Amino acid sequence: MTAKDKIRLTLRGLRLIREMAPGYLPFTAIRSALEALLPFISIDMSGRIITAAAQRADWRELAALALLTAALNFLTTLLLNLMTRIANTRGSNFWQMQDLPLDRKIQTMDYEYVEDSAVHAKRDTIKMKESSFGRGLPRLYWWYFSTGIKGFFQVVFSLALVIGAFTAEPVPTGSAWDFVFSPWCSVLLLLLFALSLVWDVSIQAASAKRENEMLEGFNGVNRVAQYYAGLLMDYRLGKDLKLYRMKDSVLGEFTSFSETINRLFARWQKGEARYRSLSFANSAVMSGLMYVYVGLKALFGAFPVGSIVTCVGSLTQFRSGFSGLLNVASDVFINAEALRELFDFLDLPDKKYQGTLPVEKRAFCDGGDNDYEIEFRDVSFRYPGADAWALRHVSLRLRVGERMAVVGRNGSGKTTFIKLLCRLYDPTEGQILLNGVDIRKYQYDEYLSLFSVVFQDFSLFSFPLGQNVASSVEVEKERAAACLEKAGFGQRLQTLPKGLDTCLYKDFEEDGVEISGGEAQKIALARALYKDAPFLILDEPTAALDPIAEYEVYSHFNEIVEDKTAVYISHRLSSCRFCGDIAVFDGGEIVQRGSHETLLAQEGGVYRALWHAQAQYYAKETAAPG
Repeated sequence: MTAKDKIRLTLRGLRLIREMAPGYLPFTAIRSALEALLPFISIDMSGRIITAAAQRADWRELAALALLTAALNFLTTLLLNLMTRIANTRGSNFWQMQDLPLDRKIQTMDYEYVEDSAVHAKRDTIKMKESSFGRGLPRLYWWYFSTGIKGFFQVVFSLALVIGAFTAEPVPTGSAWDFVFSPWCSVLLLLLFALSLVWDVSIQAASAKRENEMLEGFNGVNRVAQYYAGLLMDYRLGKDLKLYRMKDSVLGEFTSFSETINRLFARWQKGEARYRSLSFANSAVMSGLMYVYVGLKALFGAFPVGSIVTCVGSLTQFRSGFSGLLNVASDVFINAEALRELFDFLDLPDKKYQGTLPVEKRAFCDGGDNDYEIEFRDVSFRYPGADAWALRHVSLRLRVGERMAVVGRNGSGKTTFIKLLCRLYDPTEGQILLNGVDIRKYQYDEYLSLFSVVFQDFSLFSFPLGQNVASSVEVEKERAAACLEKAGFGQRLQTLPKGLDTCLYKDFEEDGVEISGGEAQKIALARALYKDAPFLILDEPTAALDPIAEYEVYSHFNEIVEDKTAVYISHRLSSCRFCGDIAVFDGGEIVQRGSHETLLAQEGGVYRALWHAQAQYYAKETAAPG
């Protein structure tokens, strides 16, 4: 990465901070300038007061200088506090919005990235560097901008005050001390000063490099430690941890990884202490030389005695400011790597074509005829980076209002079929058509609006029940209650203390309700019904229901689905008999298709084998003594 690239990334990071926290950067710049100015008021005015006292000035003059010093300090401090308050208020948005760019990217990126563990590892690395060492945007927010601006003004103000120490007229003494007034002494001192700064910057660069190397080893260990910490904090895992006596093993692993992290930190801190000691010693030597140089000049009358304080204080501030500027420049180059990782993540290109055609408004509620037809035309698919085909030469047509069941062994391609249908992935080969048009040509968001899906691994949130059903803060309560009733949750709804306003789970509300797996499945089904999309896709929708609740869902399935086209995935073949069309997947292919009776009559068929395997199991259960 070139120096130009690193500067470009830093500027882009500052622009991103400006977007997340408008007004923070300009007010911080003013605050930093005032922060740099404040010590120079005392440095300059102290020198004037000392000089006036040494020259036996009138007490009124001394009092005026003291009052002026106090007034300037008061006004500058007042303004500094005001700018600090405004900057902090504006900057507070940054900490609220810090994760937003990453989270927004995850929500908008192609779904294949969402399922890619390498992408998740990249995000974890970014977050670890931000939270543990402030690398990336936090470093820009806290240090670069404020330190750089402050350092710049420290250099400007100190040069304005100290220039007299190097340009003072020589005072011949007739001794070796005349060398102090020669240009060569100033050049030598400036050279030593420059070498001191280079040494200080090299120390800081070595420290930052060592920190970066430590981060590389820290990342993998920290990810595992955070995972174990999450297990210990998730109260929903309490039953498993207790019953299987996993608490000690999980806690032991977490402790082990935490100790490894502590050892890494201790080793790093030991090196940091050495670097800080070297930097302090360097600063002390240079400060001593400055005092000797300015003191000798004042001793021989080159300038008033009070200028000793002014010059030494200014040189100290110059060294601090210039060193800060160089350190910022050095660390910019190292921090640029964290920024590159951040922006590489944010710039991950979407491979999926978003489409331009609007989806025809055919739903009944929009005055249409709901006449949608989906066709898979010789579709094959394999996951990114995989060699094996997940689906191979799948062809089928799903007409409006049909009920189709999809069955097959684990890994046969059922869920992959649904992902392609919902365009979470695009086919590797072949086409998927909606009303005769390749679905890739439709506007992506509009196409997604056609589907209500209950995945097997669905999620509910620690929000009120109504918001979970509506997937929105705004809830049509009558509609939400009707959908819950259809999904079989009506009686349970009547028992909830706050009805639709009852919060699920206890993460945020003490009176939150813990729901069973079957109840959660009913709420997820109600959410799909509330969306009222023309296609309803149910992936194992009754897996967590008891037999009575399952029977109720199946017996009222047509009423629940109404005019929608439904795709139903299940491992329980007995629950598929209400569908007139059953597609049997095996090895990524559709090997059979037909009604329950038709498929059951086919000797040697996969469906018949699966049916008898399950029927035999249930027969044994029935025959077992009670």
